[in-house]
Amino acid sequence: MKVLLTGGLGYIGSHTAVELIENGFEIDVMDNLYNSSEDVVEKLKQITGKQVKFHKIDLLDMDSMDKMFSEGKYDAVIHFAGLKAVGESTQKPLMYYENNITGTINLLKCMEKYNVNNIIFSSSACVYSDKNVAPFTEDAILNPINPYGRTKYFIEEIIKDYCFANKNFKAVILRYFNPIGAHESGLIGENPNGIPNNLMPYITRVAFGKLKELSVFGNDYDTPDGTGVRDYIHVVDLARGHLAALNKINSFEGYKIYNLGTGHGYSVLDVVNTFNKVCGNKVKYKIVDRRPGDAACVFASPEKALNELGFKTTKELEEMCLSSYNFEKNNK
Repeated sequence: MKVLLTGGLGYIGSHTAVELIENGFEIDVMDNLYNSSEDVVEKLKQITGKQVKFHKIDLLDMDSMDKMFSEGKYDAVIHFAGLKAVGESTQKPLMYYENNITGTINLLKCMEKYNVNNIIFSSSACVYSDKNVAPFTEDAILNPINPYGRTKYFIEEIIKDYCFANKNFKAVILRYFNPIGAHESGLIGENPNGIPNNLMPYITRVAFGKLKELSVFGNDYDTPDGTGVRDYIHVVDLARGHLAALNKINSFEGYKIYNLGTGHGYSVLDVVNTFNKVCGNKVKYKIVDRRPGDAACVFASPEKALNELGFKTTKELEEMCLSSYNFEKNNK
């Protein structure tokens, strides 16, 4: 099977590329390098021993996309590409709607033209309402509270509508919880441009002196230590979830939706304290005011993915922290 990975040089895309190559899939990678780096191509080769074909293409560039599809002869697409910073999305909503939604429509048009009928879509737990009570099942209430989350929600609906209209088209929608960690080689990991939006890369940059200290937003939530609780999943486990979805996609009609999480919640201080334990007490933090819109406790119900995909996470928080530390150390 030949698979196109859009956004395939990014954090989750690159780890999924490794899993697919090591399991015998032929892949092409497409990325516009907005929040990634072309040197990941060489790192993928170092890890897998295989040269990856890379296309520097933007989802909004239909001519280049059409040419790539005409030559690629793909059997499936895993769609990671998209802008993903929650804060930026509130400041630049039109940019997010154009890039993420119009880009996905362009992708689906190319898939339709070239008869590519399998897609795995990178969605997010942020499509869920903050009124839900953890653990979140796939049929929990949906109500994203920021433009980024709404782009994920709208794309899910577009894919569902297209599955209804095209009976040959099959989709797996994967709702990620909070990916952290890095590949055991230390060659690939989460390396955002600018100030990180996510917890772990902020922690690692504080650990290596790139940032002064971590701000913990609120310690008065109704949680064991008062800080927000989230479901942190190792990125390699998350990548394995895409492999499980790809292996299952031809066994059903229409679309399926799965959470990818551990089913266990860790607080912000759980992560900080575990990181300091395994990596040598390097992270200073301060408690600051809550951020508007942050929920107290969010974690997945993983049963559906286990029962239907046979997917179960294998890596604990200590390994997530240590692999993140090693990646930052190797990429200072």
